[in-house]
Amino acid sequence: MALAGEYAAMCNQTLIMTKPGVTLKKTLSGAPVPSKRVCFSALKLKNYHKARLGVKAVTQIEVGSTATTEGSRDLKGLEGTLELDLVSEGELREKGFMGLRKTKLVCTIGPACCSLEELERLALEGMNVARLNMCHNTREWHLDVIRKIKKLNDKGYCVAVMIDTEGSQINVVDHGAPSSVKAEDGSIWHFTAEKFDGSRPLTVQASREGFSEGVEIGDEVVIDGGMATFEVVEKIGNDLRCKCTDSGLLLPRAKLSFWRDGELVRGNYELPTLSAKDWSDIEFGVSEGVDFIAVSFVKDAEAIRHLKSHLSTKSAKLAKVLAKIECVESLQKLQEIVEASDGVMIARGDLGVEIPLEQIPSMQEKIIEVCRHLNKPAIVASQLLESMIQYPTPTRAEVADVSEAVRQYADAVMLSGESAVGSYGQKALSVLRTTSSRMESWGREESMQAHLNQSKLRLSLSDRIAEQICNCAAEMANNLGLDAIFVYTRHGEMASLLSGNRPNPPIFAFTSDRGARMALSLQWGVTPLLIDLSDDMEANTEKTISLIKTKGLIKEGDTVLVISDVIPSCATQTLLFQSIQVKTVA
Repeated sequence: MALAGEYAAMCNQTLIMTKPGVTLKKTLSGAPVPSKRVCFSALKLKNYHKARLGVKAVTQIEVGSTATTEGSRDLKGLEGTLELDLVSEGELREKGFMGLRKTKLVCTIGPACCSLEELERLALEGMNVARLNMCHNTREWHLDVIRKIKKLNDKGYCVAVMIDTEGSQINVVDHGAPSSVKAEDGSIWHFTAEKFDGSRPLTVQASREGFSEGVEIGDEVVIDGGMATFEVVEKIGNDLRCKCTDSGLLLPRAKLSFWRDGELVRGNYELPTLSAKDWSDIEFGVSEGVDFIAVSFVKDAEAIRHLKSHLSTKSAKLAKVLAKIECVESLQKLQEIVEASDGVMIARGDLGVEIPLEQIPSMQEKIIEVCRHLNKPAIVASQLLESMIQYPTPTRAEVADVSEAVRQYADAVMLSGESAVGSYGQKALSVLRTTSSRMESWGREESMQAHLNQSKLRLSLSDRIAEQICNCAAEMANNLGLDAIFVYTRHGEMASLLSGNRPNPPIFAFTSDRGARMALSLQWGVTPLLIDLSDDMEANTEKTISLIKTKGLIKEGDTVLVISDVIPSCATQTLLFQSIQVKTVA
């Protein structure tokens, strides 16, 4: 209760908690008052040089429940609709508050799951975000998938859309086969950037002119981080003649990298973070209202800042920009990249090409920790259930890998080829869902959340107040054993701050902003709901609890913590209002 003490000291008041979950007391001028609800309100007047007052803190405590009593608010006029997605509603109805899964699930959409029926099956299985890899398929195909997902959302689902840029990499455009082709040991292949119709046997068409710049005879050509390996035996102009030294599969749009004496040939990386094609894909995504843009091969924060600045001029609804951490440069500038972005994707496949494989687990944990402290969502991606591309059950090592990502409190875990081209995409998603839920349950049983450090990174006083309120709210919710946290937020910031504390109870974020709702689809533990919010905190609380009770999703005796960052329209721009309440449903 550090926050309460801090506020109390400001206004010569003291708040006392005797035992967790038992009694809350307030001392004002020496007179104790019994309470079942606690409310903190912080008002900041920025023009303190005129008002001669820096912060006014008010601590109000009174008996509180959701029952209508004499003098309480008339519920007339509080009618409204509450958009809670079908999957969360079903999960809540079946398992209760603590049964709600907190780790979010991202699925890459591809030929194996692009029909409306397949997409709906994935949504029912728990898909929170649909990822479109712009390396693959046509613009028309991507447009069709986006519109199908919008149809699902119109039916009551809540699935956000992410586009993933191709970035500065060299891909296989064609290799002479409609899908994958096996390169046999000792076979000779021709690598070229020449554009031609159809396909040629034992010929790999690279995506970029000058792909062989800096490459020498004797260098290694590595496909998709080790799926197959070749040795350069001859350079013919810009083309390469290569001998297969490690047989393996060449997949469509496989990535090429060149190595010499155990080190990457860096000449292939003198490319802009965002290519002309990437900018075209981004314009397409903005026009279709996508929710997230993942930027590949980010080397520094400037590329992220430039893109966000560009997006701010394009649309009132800003897509969130995610930085993919998949090269050495991104690790060297990790802090500044995370600070500039709206979240990150840990692309372990490409990252494992650039750093020793044994460093991947510790680097993953470090990135997740940095993201949580900076309050940015982190997605763990690549090869989580790779064997399920071909087989209906995962290896035990893969399940352990998923469990470790959940234990590290990653915001989301992602399927790539498992869902895009695999034969068992829905089963793979089910494995992610059940494994995540089990690990979250174990974490609560072991009180893993208690070992997390709280964030204290905000600079301005108003931001520090918001951060401390959320830190305190999460601690209260855990210590008091509350059933849920209700947060009323215009743009999602308060819900995001709460998520960073990884509280045990689920977070229900009520917002009137559709963009904020979709952005919160990637935040750990947050169930976003769309509803019209008023300036009146009590009206918002009564309306939402009444609507949820009508659905039969909350019952008498349930206790919720209520927190809000909704600023009354009558307030000046310099006024900040935030509060915490603990309510028992009656």
